[in-house]
Formats: sequence, C-alpha cells, structure tokens
Amino acid sequence: MADYRFIKAQREGDVVTIALNRPDKLNALTPAMFGELGAAVAEAVAQGARALVLTGEGRFFCSGADIAPDGAGYEGLPEDLGALLDAAYNPFARQLAALEIPVVTALNGPCAGAGMSIALAGDIVVMGQSAYLLLAFVNIGLVPDAGATWLVARSAGRARALEMALLGERMGAEEAKAAGLVTRVVADDDVLGEAQALAARLAAGPTRAMGLIRRQVAFALEQGFDATLDVERDNQSIAGRTGDFAEAITAFAEKRKPQFSGR
Repeated sequence: MADYRFIKAQREGDVVTIALNRPDKLNALTPAMFGELGAAVAEAVAQGARALVLTGEGRFFCSGADIAPDGAGYEGLPEDLGALLDAAYNPFARQLAALEIPVVTALNGPCAGAGMSIALAGDIVVMGQSAYLLLAFVNIGLVPDAGATWLVARSAGRARALEMALLGERMGAEEAKAAGLVTRVVADDDVLGEAQALAARLAAGPTRAMGLIRRQVAFALEQGFDATLDVERDNQSIAGRTGDFAEAITAFAEKRKPQFSGR
C-alpha cells in the first residue's frame, strides 16, 4: 500500500486496514484526509483486497470535521459547507456504499459528527465499550451530513434519529447496540482484533455474492417488496454462475468446506 500523510493503510492477506491518522487532532476530518481515504480504498480494491477495515489511531475514532485552521495549510471550513460536502464528504460516502467488497468499522473511541457517519457506514460495526456516538451537528448550528441522517434513521428509526440529531447527546456503546446502530460491543483493547478477524472471515468468503448482498440490502431499504423480489432474482442469476457457487456445489458433494476464491 502507498504511504499517506493523514491516514495509514496496511494489508494483511486479503484484508486492508485503513486508519485515520491525525491522533493529535482526534482524527478530525479535512478535504485532504477524504482525498487520501478515497485513494486508499481505490488502491485496495485495485490490488484485489476482499475486505476492508476502517478504524482510527489514538483515543478517538473520529471527532468529525476539523473546524479550525491549523497554520500548516489547512484553512478551516469554507463559507459554503454544501460545496465542501459535494467536493469531499459525499464522494467518499458514495464510494463506500458502492463497494463490491465488505467493510468492517472498528470504533476504537468516540465517533462524532461526520466521523459517526463513517463509523456507521460499515457493514459490520465493532464498538469499544467506552466509545460513544455523537450527532454533534446541532451543537454548532449545523445539520447531520455524510449520510448520517440516512444511516441513523434506517437503522434506529425516525424517533431515535430525531432525538439524537436534535439533542446532540452522547450515546454509549451498549445503547448504540440496543438501538441497532452497531453490531458488536467488545472490550476497548479487543476492537481492532475483533474487526480484523471478522474481515478475514469475510475475505475468505464468496466475494461476488457479498457485493451483490450489499447492493441488494441497500435496494431493499429504498424499494418495495415486489421490486426487491425482482432484484433478488437478477442477483441470484449472477451469483449462480460464479466460480464460488460452483466450488460450493463441488465441496458439498465431496463433504468438505468450500474454498472460495472470490470469482
């Protein structure tokens, strides 16, 4: 993996772990950071990674947008924040959503603002016991962005989404799990290891089917039952012609576990 200034990217087997790497700034987000995140994800896919892990360095997963100039080239937030979203935040959110490989997020610490958006974008979300979620936008007179509105409302429902967005209060790990926002809560020291173990398991699976599953679930969240049946049919036609399905049939006949190649 290439070297980056604001993130770290490391490959182990078929899993690439990408860490936000501004611990002195609590991994606060800048346009340059989003650019590196997008580049690292694209590089991982191009090099054949079959699963991703997203995490943060230090004691925070991500504190949200960096709102203050740093004297080292970053000028802080522009006047038109919508233009900033179009230029940096939304392309990365769409890139993650469109991936054909699974994503596991490892919430090693607090997740606030757009950092919470990235945290909840994982297909599987592993959260440390002392971490928390915070839709902090209202506390500075802004609205949720980077997909947070959709992610929270779809996962936790209208009432919980409005409460979180309007009050801007912290939500602890166990409450986040109970609300359906995160998948697993583990000891703080076990977060990254648990996430990477899950990613390794996913990377050993039928990758093309998993990509279809990601898109299929996203479609089902937006469309009706009949339309979803049609998508399931179309995707099953594709999956049924993959090498991994053929391997599964052979393995069943031979009474062994399938060895998926991702093809």
